[in-house]
Amino acid sequence: MPVTAAIAKCKNAGITVRMVTGDNVNTARSIALKCGIITAKDNFLVLEGKEFNRRIRQKQDGKVDQALFDKVWPNLRVLARSSPQDKYVLVSGIIASKINPSREVVAVTGDGTNDGPALKKADVGFAMGIQGTDVAKEASDIILVDDNFNSIVKAVMWGRNVYDSIAKFLQFQLTVNVVAVFCAFIGACIVKESPLRAVQMLWVNLIMDTLASLALATEVPTEDLLTRKPYGRTRPLISRTMMKNILGHAVYQLIVMLFILFAGPSIFDMDDGRPVDGVYKPSQHFTMIFNVFVLMTLFNEINCRKIHGEKNVFRGFFTNPIFYGIWIVTFVVQIVLVQFGSIAFSCVALSLDQWMWCFLFGVTVLLWNQIVNLIPVTRHMPKWGEGEVYEQNIVGDPTSSQDQRAAAANLTKGQILWLRGITRLQTQLRVIKAFQDSIDRLQPHEFITHDKLRAATAPRSSSFYGDDHLIITTTKPRSITTM
Repeated sequence: MPVTAAIAKCKNAGITVRMVTGDNVNTARSIALKCGIITAKDNFLVLEGKEFNRRIRQKQDGKVDQALFDKVWPNLRVLARSSPQDKYVLVSGIIASKINPSREVVAVTGDGTNDGPALKKADVGFAMGIQGTDVAKEASDIILVDDNFNSIVKAVMWGRNVYDSIAKFLQFQLTVNVVAVFCAFIGACIVKESPLRAVQMLWVNLIMDTLASLALATEVPTEDLLTRKPYGRTRPLISRTMMKNILGHAVYQLIVMLFILFAGPSIFDMDDGRPVDGVYKPSQHFTMIFNVFVLMTLFNEINCRKIHGEKNVFRGFFTNPIFYGIWIVTFVVQIVLVQFGSIAFSCVALSLDQWMWCFLFGVTVLLWNQIVNLIPVTRHMPKWGEGEVYEQNIVGDPTSSQDQRAAAANLTKGQILWLRGITRLQTQLRVIKAFQDSIDRLQPHEFITHDKLRAATAPRSSSFYGDDHLIITTTKPRSITTM
C-alpha cells in the first residue's frame, strides 16, 4: 500500500497528519502534495520555523503563548525549516491545548537523535528500526522494524481493537454482576434464600472472568475500526451507549429471573423450590433459574461483541473460531452440569420442555438487544471512567520541597501506610540489587548472566490505543516517500 493510501486511511480514521521537516518550504509543500497531506484546494498553513515562532510567541519575553498557539496549530499541516525545538514545541502545544473538549492524542515519528525530545513528549513515539538512531529508539514507544508508514496504520487499528476488547469485556462483566447481585439480594430479602448457590456462582464467575475474556479478547481487528473517529484523551471508558446496554440487558434478565422465581412453579408445572422451615433442597425451580441465567449470559456475550450500537451482532462471528469454540464448549458444559451435576452443583435434571423454555429466554436476549439499540442515547445517561490521567510522583523523597511535604501531611492514615510499604519494598529491592552487583564484581568471568542477556536481547513491544494526530518528522525528502 503506497504512502498516499495510508495517509488517506489516517484521514478517514480522524487522524490529522502533519509534516515537520528541515527542508525549505517549497520542497516541503511539494512532498506534502505528493503524499496527500495537503491538496491544492486546501486552505491549510504551510509555515517555516521562523514564522511559526513569530505567531506563537509573546513579543515581550519570547515565551510560547498557548492562546496564540491555539490559533495556529488547527490549520497547520507542514512546518518547514524547523529546528528540534520547534518539533518539541509543536507536540507539547497540541497535547496541552484544550480547544477540543476531548483533548488531542499525539503520535510522532522520527529517526534522528534530535527527534528524541519530541518522541519522548508525545503520547506515542514511533522510531524507525532501520534508519533510526539509538537515541530515537530509546525515546520512542514503538519501533517500526520495516520503516514503513503503513505499519503505523496497522498500529492504530490494533490499538483501537485492544481498547474495544477491554470495553466489550467490561460491558459483559458489569451486566452479569448487576444481575447476580440484585437477584441474590432480592432472593435473600423476600425468599430468605439466594436463588443462586455458591458453587453455581463459581461457575458463573468462571464464564464471566476466564472464558469470556478469552472469547472477547481474541476478536481480529478489521478495517471498520478505521472508519470512525478517535476516542480522545478524556473519553469515558464506559460510554453512554455501553451504559445503556448494561442497564437495558440487566433489567430484562432481572425481570425474567424474578418471574421464574415467583411465578415459575405454577406456570411451568414444577414444585416450588423455596426453602421450607429454613431447609433448602435442590429443585427444578431453582435449577431453572440458574440455567436461564447462564443461557442469557451466554447469548448476551454475543451481543457484547458490538458496543457501538451495531444491529448485526453476528457480523464476523464465524471468522473468530476461538469465540464460537469457547461459546459452544460453555453451552455443552452447562447442559452436563444441569443434567448430571445434581450433587456438586445442587441441580435437578430438567425436562425437555423446561430446556426449551430456558433456551427461549436465552435467545430472546438477542431480540431484546435490537430493542435496546432503538433507545436514543441522551446526555442525561451516566458514563463512567471519564477524565484525564496525570503523571505524578507517589513516593516522596525526604529531601523534597516544602510543597511536597505539605501535601504528604494531608495524606490519610491508610495512604501513609501504603506509601511506607512501597518505600520498604523499594529499599529491599535496592539491597537485593546491591547484593547482586557485589556478586557480579566478585565474579568477573561472568560478565553477562543469562537473565541479563535475555533482557538485553528481548524484543521491545508496546500497546497503542488510538491516535488523533500523527506528526512526521524528517530531515530528508526521501525519508517520507520511502515509508
